[in-house]
Parts: sequence; structure tokens; C-alpha cells
Amino acid sequence: MSSNFGWETESIYSTAVLQPEEQENSTTRLQEALLNFVQNFRLDNSYVYRDQLRNNLMREQPYLQVDVGHLISYDARLGQMLNRTPADVLYLFENAVKEAAKRILFANPHEDVKVPDCQVMLKSDANVTPIRSLIPAMHMGQLVRVPGIVIGAATLTCRATYVHVRCRYCGNTEDVPVSGGFSGISVPRVCNGQQPTDLETQMPKCPLDPFVIVHEKSKFVDQQVLKLQEAPDMVPTGELPRHMVLNADRWLCNKVVPGTRVEVMGIYSIFQNKQGSSIATGAVATKTPYIRVVGITTDIGGGPGTGAKTIFTDEEEEEFIQMSRQPNVYEQFAASIAPSIFGNEDIKKAIACLLFGGSRKILPDGMKLRGDINVLLLGDPGTAKSQLLKFVQKVAPIAVYTSGKGSSAAGLTASVIRDNNTGEFYLEGGAMVLADGGVVCIDEFDKMRNDDRVAIHEAMEQQTISIAKAGITTILNSRTSVLAAANPVFGRYDDLKSAGENIDFQTTILSRFDMIFIVKDEHNEQLDMRIARHVLNVHMDSATTDNADNDIDLKKMRDYVSYCKAKCAPKLSAEAADKLSSHFVSIRKDVKTMESTRTARSSIPITIRQLEAIVRISESLAKMTLSPVANEKQVDEAIRLFKFSTMDAVNAGSVEGMTRSEVMEEVQNIEKQILRRLAVGSTVPVRVLKEEMEREGFSETATFRAMDLLCRRETLQLRQSGKVIYRRML
Repeated sequence: MSSNFGWETESIYSTAVLQPEEQENSTTRLQEALLNFVQNFRLDNSYVYRDQLRNNLMREQPYLQVDVGHLISYDARLGQMLNRTPADVLYLFENAVKEAAKRILFANPHEDVKVPDCQVMLKSDANVTPIRSLIPAMHMGQLVRVPGIVIGAATLTCRATYVHVRCRYCGNTEDVPVSGGFSGISVPRVCNGQQPTDLETQMPKCPLDPFVIVHEKSKFVDQQVLKLQEAPDMVPTGELPRHMVLNADRWLCNKVVPGTRVEVMGIYSIFQNKQGSSIATGAVATKTPYIRVVGITTDIGGGPGTGAKTIFTDEEEEEFIQMSRQPNVYEQFAASIAPSIFGNEDIKKAIACLLFGGSRKILPDGMKLRGDINVLLLGDPGTAKSQLLKFVQKVAPIAVYTSGKGSSAAGLTASVIRDNNTGEFYLEGGAMVLADGGVVCIDEFDKMRNDDRVAIHEAMEQQTISIAKAGITTILNSRTSVLAAANPVFGRYDDLKSAGENIDFQTTILSRFDMIFIVKDEHNEQLDMRIARHVLNVHMDSATTDNADNDIDLKKMRDYVSYCKAKCAPKLSAEAADKLSSHFVSIRKDVKTMESTRTARSSIPITIRQLEAIVRISESLAKMTLSPVANEKQVDEAIRLFKFSTMDAVNAGSVEGMTRSEVMEEVQNIEKQILRRLAVGSTVPVRVLKEEMEREGFSETATFRAMDLLCRRETLQLRQSGKVIYRRML
């Protein structure tokens, strides 16, 4: 039996007691049963696969996508055989589909009629098997369904389905079938053609290995090698993610790009690795597992490792619609973000906006405007920035967490890898590619090298990653939100220094963040008492918040975010747009006036990007309530969040209405007054000194700043026990 596509023709077995005629009859009956399934299976009074095959043939796409569940419902024996021996059944299945195509295309088909070879793709709703759960001894040769992220895609190559060989001595020709996947070819060593023999020796005249391959008459199909990695949420803590090599051919090639979350149906197989063929190492029998792909599903969701949920039941949709109609859904959702962390209400509201995101737009000229929101948390240590990032990693449908110190430009964007077997280059996606459609959380953002930080400029605004290395020129999608956490330059935020001195970032990277929060560890006795009580309650497993019963659980939050992002894409109303435009003009005017009173411009620019940021925040607030239009109320809240975050960071260089230069001049005057009042070795209570400075008209902030500077110079020493200050003996 000839091979059309390279499925193992010689590996179709039956019981040993059957005669060859009975084996052939058994194979013929199986193929006829599969043909009857393609032609006769009906669903809702329509012939599903007959119509699908006809439509695909009219479009010159000869393939058929079959649901394994339909095959089992039609004939349980066929489904069982497909799961047990998929390679054998798929070969017969494709022959049956080819016969069905012949009957569709021609009214009176005969054997000489040529029809295109058809490919059978499979899909199933069976339980998925994680990569680390695949056991070669148990799953070898069986049909498996594996979830993961495609991190590498090689260029297309050709694989022979059968090879045409010709004897160089007698001209005899043969067609040698080639098994699918990474299987090699075995060319006959002896020519069996009809040829004269030497009567004296009775030996054929053709010597051993007489065949040469005729490539022009051989048949090839497209083949692509993919690399599948476990999703981050499926990797146990402390372990490296595992990979699996995939082999896709024909119409399954070029279906996915790095960063795509997929579920792969395939045959678990093995091949001989070239690197493991050394006899000295005892690795002759070492085989490398791989999956021969028979179906790829990209529109997935719901389970671990599969990304955002896209299929919802009627009960879930009804629940989410009722939830969106609640008047306080915005406050309730924000309060449910990291409830164990005290305070930071506006930061939690900004994170809620980041999870939902705005509406991605494609303009008539082809330009794309991002809808994802980027947020930067900059502040003192111990303000729960990393905990917020960890919580977002759990609640976001698709999320990748990384640390800036251990991340490189290639690790964040994409890298070019050389295949050890073929020597070809292929791409492997980094964190921002793997988080496509979700959130990437970058902790210790200030510890990154400047060169690595510059590499994500394009990914944050254009949401693409352009690669031009090793002869590979391509563009990868990185449609992701960025949530970054960083510390100031001096470890703690210094109020008397400008924002540019505290934030060691370039203006180019700061302008790409929609909201920049400066998180300060302020000293307030009442606030400290409340925080201490909250932390102790958490450690004692008590109620972490006053409204803990009203918090939304983690799974419902994740599903609600997925539902809103899938079902709603709001736009600004005309009234909201007018209000926003006038407000943006006033913001620009205020910033210009502020910069005119300072010695240098602010390191945080207010540009058109910030106007688009307010638009995205307004759209995310509308999306949170499943509203198709963002109204004026939501624009007001977006403006308030923007003022609380980015505008406060812009104004961080001033204290109590004074510029930084004025404050520093006041600090110098206070230093002179303190040194004039204190004799060498004298002791003065801090409270008395503070009251004297206030009577002189100096501010409290400048007074503490002056004493801090004198203590650093070792001119003053502060005794915590007696709360007194004295001048050191010189």
C-alpha cells in the first residue's frame, strides 16, 4: 500500500493469527468505517464533515478538522482505536478523506482521477496532560493533549513523504515510503529489479547499495519544528520549566508564533538524537521524545497554563452581568486586590484599571494604538510593592513575573537560538512575548542595566518587538501591560530633592508609563498604629480587612477580567472627550508655569502620551462596568487617578508651595541658626529647638532636614533615649 503523507504504512498491525488476506480485509473495513463517518455524521440535521470538506476543497485547502468526541459518539470502537494506535488509524483516516474528496469533486469518480492529498487534524476536549507528566513508557505512541506556550518556531523545511530511488546499474526504480515526524529513511541495499544474472555465479549483477535518490520525482511536504514550554503557573516553585519539541507538517505549519498559548494534540514519539550517538558515552540507545502534531488549538482558556478564559457558561455570564450592574463594583474590585495589604487604595484602583485595560484601536491608515496600561510604583522599601506585583501575577489571566536584576534584554524581549541539530537559527520569546495579552510584572526595575531597559521601549509603546539578528528579520507581538516596581536612587525617597534626582530613569522610559506612583513611608503615629494592628491581625490569621466578607475571590476576579476584556471595548463619549481635551490643555499650562519657576525641567514629561493614558484609564473604568461608552464620571475618576499619581510625581520637587531652591536656601539658614544657638558640648531638647525655629518662621520639614544634614556631617549627634541633641566637641 503506497503512502501519501508519510504515516507509517509498514506499521499497520493486526493479530498474528490472521492471514494476509484477512489483514487486508480488516484494514479495508476500518477505512470504510472512517469513510462512512466523514460522509454520514450529522449534527443538528447537517452533515458536519462532508460540508466542511466541500468548503475546504473549494478554497483549495484540502484538510479536515475532526472532533475526537464526534468520532467516539459515532463509533466508540473507532475512537478507541484512534487513541490506542493513532499513527495507524490516521493514515487510513486520510485515505478515507481522500476518497470522500474524490466523490465530492467528481460525479463519476474512477481510479485515474487525481485529487489533492488531504490532511486530518484532530481536536478534543479530553483532559490535558502537562509536559512534566508525560511518561515515555506509558504514553509512547499514544494520542496526548498538552498545554503550554510556544517559545520557539523554526523556519519551514521540507520533509519527504516518499523517496524515488533508481538503480545506477540497471535503471530499476522504486518508491520508498518515509515515516512521519523525525523518522529517517532506509534505502534498500539490494536491487530487486528484473535483470540478467551471471549463470556461473547465479548472483545478481547489481552490487550492494546501488540506489541513488531522484529528488525531482520524490514527494515533499512542509515541516516546521516548534518548541513548547510549560506555562509559568504550571511550574512548581524552585524548578525550571520543561520543554517539548513539536513537529508540525503541511497545514499545521505557520499556525502559531512565539508567545502563543496553545493546546497541542499529537502523537508522543521518540527519535535518535545526533548528539547522543557516541558509543563511548553509552548513549547509543538514547532516544529523545517529541510530539508529532496532529492538531493545534489557540482559542483556549479556563484551565491552568491555558491563559485567559474565552468560553463562559450561561450561569457565569449572568453572574458577571449582575456584578457589572452593581454601583460599587469599581470600589469592591479594587478593595479585593491584595486585601492583606493595608491602605494604598488609589494604587489598588490603578492596578484594577491595569488588569482590565483600555480599547486597542487600529486607525484607517493602519496605525495601532495600544489599550494596555503601564504603571510604575516608585518608593521606599517596605511599602509592599513586590507583594502587589505577586498578587497581580496570581489574579491576571496571563502574567509573567520577573526581576530586573536577573533579566537581560534578550530575556525580556526575544533571543535568537541556533539549533544544535540543523545549525539553523530560530527565535525564542522572552518574558514580554510570553505575556502577550496579559501583564508582565518587573520587580527591581531600577536595578536593570540601562541597555536592557532601553530594549523594552518599543515593546511598551508600539507593543511589538523587532528582531534583526543572524539573518532573521521579523516582528513579534508583545501586547502586554507593564507593572514595574523600583526604589529611589538613595534607597529612600528624599522630599527635598527633585523627582529627577530621586528617579534615576530616562525621560523616554518614564513617558511610557501611564501612571507613576511615589510610595512614601510616612511617619504618622495614628497611621503607624493602624498598620501595626493590621499586620498583627494578618499574622494571627484574623480578618485582614473590615470588609473581608465582601471581597471577590481570586478565581472570580480572574474570570471577570477575562469576560470584560473579551466582551467589551468601550469608547469615549463626545462630552467626555471635550472635557478631557480642555483639562489636558490646563495640565500642560500648569506644568509650563511650574517649570518656569524651577532651574530645570521636570524629568517626568507631560505629553500627548499622557492624554492617551487618561483615555485608556477612562475606557478601563467603563470596561469594568461592561459599559460601551466612557462617560464624564469615569473621565473625572481617570483624571483624579492621573493627578494622584503622575502629577504628584511631577510636583515632587516642591514642598509647601516652595521650589526646591527656596527650600534649600531655608535649610541653610536653619543650619546657621542652630549652630549659633548651640555651644560646644551643650544639650538642647529637639522639641525646644523645633519650637524656636517655628517662632523664627521656618517650616517643620526644613528644620528636620537641616538637623539631618548636620547629623550626617557629624556636627550634631542625636540621642534617641533622651530625645536631645548636642554639639559634638571639636
